[in-house]
Amino acid sequence: MANDVRTHYELYPYPRYPLLASVRRCDTYALNLTAVWTRFNGALPPPEAQRILIAGCGSFSPYPFALANPDAAITALDLSERSLRRARLHCLLHGRTNVTYRQGDLLDAPLTGGPFGLIDAYGVLHHLDDPLAGLTALAGRLAPGGVVRLMVYSRYARREEEAIRRAFRLVGITDPAAARRLMARAKPGSRLRRFAETSDEASFDSGLADALLHPRVRTFRVAGLLDLVRQSGLEPLLFAHHGAREDVGEEVERLTALEAARRSPGNFILYAGRNVAGPCPVDRGSLVMLNPCLSRAVTPFALGTVHIAPRLGIANPVLTGPERALLRGLRHPRPWDDLSPACRALLPACRTALFLLQFRG
Repeated sequence: MANDVRTHYELYPYPRYPLLASVRRCDTYALNLTAVWTRFNGALPPPEAQRILIAGCGSFSPYPFALANPDAAITALDLSERSLRRARLHCLLHGRTNVTYRQGDLLDAPLTGGPFGLIDAYGVLHHLDDPLAGLTALAGRLAPGGVVRLMVYSRYARREEEAIRRAFRLVGITDPAAARRLMARAKPGSRLRRFAETSDEASFDSGLADALLHPRVRTFRVAGLLDLVRQSGLEPLLFAHHGAREDVGEEVERLTALEAARRSPGNFILYAGRNVAGPCPVDRGSLVMLNPCLSRAVTPFALGTVHIAPRLGIANPVLTGPERALLRGLRHPRPWDDLSPACRALLPACRTALFLLQFRG
């Protein structure tokens, strides 16, 4: 089946962003290794953990990861050589050179090396023959304290697309042109017409192929996802899909209730870790610093209010001029004990949003 998946992405590299499409560095704040590590360990990452693996990187992810982590060693792994070529070109066009590209299967340990402080497996496990073997392999490449970000399809968020995908496979629809001909004839109100009218993926071939023509797709309920995570030797740390509660137990209860009603907030995004130390437990004696990705966003030259797109499932603080002035003073670590009352008041929301990092002194 890995060969079928490889063939699929050689034909339809995904996603298909224009090569000149750029990203603001501030919008990559949730991809920063130092920020993610500090959130879950209450300390800065040690030198041996300053490595990132993007497992199933596709044609775009290496660029925002390299932008977020200019000093980290990044390995981008994918089955598809065509996807890797496009990812490499996108990075080069934007001056990002700290990425090593590897073609192959994530089960092939020599390809990836390690250990890694951060592994990204966004939209990968649900395309594997054996998701447990895949996640176990990734868990084995984490440094102690390392974190993996997962995105998998939710059973109920994906219900419409899965019904169409299975129907297409039954009738032998295997290419976007044939799919579009059927979509053009679909009755108003039908699943296929709704998909054609509402999905961004329907507007380009690789998106349509990824959504409806993929040879290997599975979906998850939240209980199955947590079983997978725990069987792989990892600990669930934080859900980050839209509307997620910060407490894992509370979010599992919410998701379970939604699933009982055959509903979902969308696909699941989950951070999981291996032997993490936990967040910084106390304020006194700790150090606080700005997420490195936000340094330009808080300069005096940023006019008006700065809005940063949410990446952790919660609304981000809006950065007005006075707030940016406070954050500018935290571009380098400062003792919590030395912070002004206004800065301390800003800390809880900005720490939750990953704008500020707090760690043991």
